[in-house]
Amino acid sequence: MELKRINDHVSVSGQIQPEDVKTLKDLGFTAIVNNRPDGEAPDQPAGAEIEAAAKTAGLAYHAIPLGRDGVNPEMVAQTKAVLEGSDGKVFCFCRSGTRSTTLWALSQAGDAPASQIIAQAAEAGYDMSHLAGYLGQN
Repeated sequence: MELKRINDHVSVSGQIQPEDVKTLKDLGFTAIVNNRPDGEAPDQPAGAEIEAAAKTAGLAYHAIPLGRDGVNPEMVAQTKAVLEGSDGKVFCFCRSGTRSTTLWALSQAGDAPASQIIAQAAEAGYDMSHLAGYLGQN
């Protein structure tokens, strides 16, 4: 598991395993957001396995899968609600972290300047410059 810190509140990574959840708890995360649809890869653990590990560890778990149909406003609103409703650090994952970073970035539109959102994503290794037009809107 390679964590990439977006800011003090949000970090992302690629696919995690149920046994990684304890490490996330030990690192101070209070919520996990799964942005990967089940069944994308044969070696991918089911979301329910990670959810069970999260509940056992006392972490909140949210599934906001971003698949082939792409992003929709409901996913962005759900992401924003999770981030705003969390009482601590939030960890988001997908296959590589890109979809998680995309949803985070879009959820910040109107709350932070597009340049700041793009810069924070870039510092974590994700290029969100293609979203600049969307990030400048409320």
